[in-house]
Amino acid sequence: MARMEEFGEELADFVRRIGELKAARSVPTDDLPAVLDAALFELDHAVAKLWPWYEQLTTEGSGSGGRPAAADRQELQLLRAVFQRLPLPVALVDRECVVRRLNFAATNFTGVRAGYASGRPLTGLLAHADRAAFRSQVAAVARGEGDRGMTVHLQQSAHEPVRATLTGLRPGNEPRTTVLVLLQPADDGSVPVRHGEDSPVPDLAETSRHQVVVDLLDVMSRELLGAPAGDPAEVLRRAARVLHARFADWVVADAGAARLTRACVLGADDAAVRDIAAQDPATAPLVVEAARGGAPALLVRPEDPLALGPDASGAPVLVRADVTSLLCVPLIPSPGEPVQGVLTLFRSAGRPAFSMAEAQALDVMSRHIALAMGR
Repeated sequence: MARMEEFGEELADFVRRIGELKAARSVPTDDLPAVLDAALFELDHAVAKLWPWYEQLTTEGSGSGGRPAAADRQELQLLRAVFQRLPLPVALVDRECVVRRLNFAATNFTGVRAGYASGRPLTGLLAHADRAAFRSQVAAVARGEGDRGMTVHLQQSAHEPVRATLTGLRPGNEPRTTVLVLLQPADDGSVPVRHGEDSPVPDLAETSRHQVVVDLLDVMSRELLGAPAGDPAEVLRRAARVLHARFADWVVADAGAARLTRACVLGADDAAVRDIAAQDPATAPLVVEAARGGAPALLVRPEDPLALGPDASGAPVLVRADVTSLLCVPLIPSPGEPVQGVLTLFRSAGRPAFSMAEAQALDVMSRHIALAMGR
């Protein structure tokens, strides 16, 4: 399969070069001998290399022992079943760390569905500090430099080290070397088991989160009703204080639309709060996009560390605040009206990511905040 892929790439290059030679027929007459020499060279290449290569691949294909295709399919199905049912968390990634396969144990271990992870970089599940080193090790294994092992941290449980073992594989249906990643807790090797959707145990955590949102809406309503009229900056600060801690680890409030100004920053690290408060909101792409387009954004495990730009110290805001999920919501009284500001909320490692229900609740609160700012 790998040789067939290589032959296909070589043949595609040959066809491309022939197309360039056809296009070169319009060159001046004095230059035509050079074009003719190149065409003869390409013909010689096809006769001397491409045709024997094709014959060799045809011979190998017909000399496989006559094994029925059905038997090959059954063996492939068996291998896929073994991979999926393996009781250890395993992922198959390419040299760019993009997930090709994720087995059931890995979905339980990381808390991410296989359908969501496939096609996305596995580094998106890791803490920002581990991503560059993990990419480097995966690339080395894919180059054939031997198996590797390293300790990483998942974003959702950054305080718990995870042992990642990397080994190179060349599956029959893959054109290049892939990397098998085995994830295990670095302490005892046990794999946590999560209840499936068919578990009879009620999801008390989800019920508690819903109640927290209901309580938050009540507190926010009372705070906005008691805010002074004609002082939008104070309204924004009060709303930020309500959202901080009980709903988000960090709250960044920006006022205006055409010219954003940073009104309030609430967080856990005083030095980081000062640097983020000193940031020009115009350097935060997500904030600018929300102010211009009026569309909210929900990001879980954001891959781009510069999605919110650098703070005053030059460090990416997402890395400085150890962001695992964020909500960026424009403050609009009603559709079609101008944006009055932008609220950006962060959650850090160890706290569940923002859900769609929580994003909807914040969207409702943002309209109430905008109405109170306009009084």
